Amino acid sequence: MALLLGIDLGTSSIKSVLFDLYQAKIVATAAQEYSIDKPLPDRAEQDPEVWWQATVETVRRVTGAADRNRVAAISFSGQMHGALLLDAHGQPLHPAIIWADQRSAEACQTLIETVGAERYAAIAGTLPATGFMGATLVWLAHHQPDLLDQTYKVIFPKDYLRLRLTGQIATDVSDAAGSGVFDIRRRQWADSILTKVGLPVDRLPEPLPSTAVAGLLTPSAAEVLGLPAGIPVVAGCADQPAQAIGNGLIRPGQASVTTGSGGQVFTPIRLDPTSGQTDPRLHVFNHAVPELWYILGAILSAGLSLRWLRDLTGLPPSGRSYAILSAEASAVPPGAEGLIFLPYLSGERTPHMDPLARGGFIGLTHFHQRGHLARAVMEGVAMALRQALELSLSLGGQVDMIIAAGGGAESDVWRQIQADVLGLPMRQSLLTEQAGLGAALLAGVGAGLYADLDEACAQVVQYGPPTQPDPDRHARYNQLYERFTQLYPRLQTDFHWLTTFNST
Repeated sequence: MALLLGIDLGTSSIKSVLFDLYQAKIVATAAQEYSIDKPLPDRAEQDPEVWWQATVETVRRVTGAADRNRVAAISFSGQMHGALLLDAHGQPLHPAIIWADQRSAEACQTLIETVGAERYAAIAGTLPATGFMGATLVWLAHHQPDLLDQTYKVIFPKDYLRLRLTGQIATDVSDAAGSGVFDIRRRQWADSILTKVGLPVDRLPEPLPSTAVAGLLTPSAAEVLGLPAGIPVVAGCADQPAQAIGNGLIRPGQASVTTGSGGQVFTPIRLDPTSGQTDPRLHVFNHAVPELWYILGAILSAGLSLRWLRDLTGLPPSGRSYAILSAEASAVPPGAEGLIFLPYLSGERTPHMDPLARGGFIGLTHFHQRGHLARAVMEGVAMALRQALELSLSLGGQVDMIIAAGGGAESDVWRQIQADVLGLPMRQSLLTEQAGLGAALLAGVGAGLYADLDEACAQVVQYGPPTQPDPDRHARYNQLYERFTQLYPRLQTDFHWLTTFNST
């Protein structure tokens, strides 16, 4: 009667999931929120000790009513791209610089100019972006070289939790791919990129398969977590492939749209070794599934946009507040009565790849109330996701159904808006907490309780009825989408000028 523990380290919260392998269901979940620290406008950092304390709290909560001796394996899902610098004793030297950080814009340009855009994308499957580990390390080499000199290893966020559980430093292939300095075909660090910009390859951790056992739960960690020592701890993977596993996206011909803190379009593919199969506005990364890759279109402020509106309008930080915003948005007609929202609160990736892009409400009047703002935010995020989806499908082929994932998909009104904007049916897994579930299934494969991820997903993943798009609303949203896509090109110069103005 084995239990599998999946720990999902997100941007705004950590979630622990306890999964009963034989009942094929989640038996307990626990979450704890935390904040993003912004010491300067272009910074986004988090204290890894906050992650650890949240892990301890949520693990103790999900296992509190269970037979803890039944926990057979542990694994992870984690926010992507960020960099945490460790000394030789495994202690953090600096707060983690996470994916939403924007300081490395010039470093991205340095990488492109040094390596060449076409060659860079062919090796890494992506161009560098702000917040990616590679670009962050180049920024540190130029601005804080002493800090980099003190660094023994650089790891990703989830890898810190595994380090605290096992005492071992490592990463997995899927998270390494999200660094922007990883050779996605060779599944090794891209020394041809790193050496050109003077970054030492030996400071990067060994990339393991996502289902590899990376260590055993140490006695000291076991005591803090309230678990038996010696439990196998499996490498885990980045949050996007983890979520894909939890939704059954483990083969080509499928796609998902995730509305979490950021927003992602995920399309599994088999990479043609003779073809570039990349687009500078998209990312092609290694899946946690062996011999599989995926196309990722990413926007930076999806759920974060609604969280920003929640905080701005004085609602408390609770799920009830999101229910209020959803109810108010549902009372507003499509188009928010003449209001468009640009969700570029942290710059933007797909399709603009512009850290200086800025958000905004277009068409705001005295007539508009909070419900209009909420509807416009939901629609603006859906429009941005549509841009990412259209680009992804141009590389990965067409699909006739979208898997809806992330916290935003739990809102009936937001899920319906997305179906109407995309013009495609959307369905959800009947199991919630897909990223944490994906981590739990990785733990099961790593511990030998499933033969592989195909078997795990076949036994676990089931879908509910689809949310169908309304033809009339889709036609109306097509008109709005045309206007939406014209706004960034018109305002780009103003966005960049405002950034310069604010810095003078």
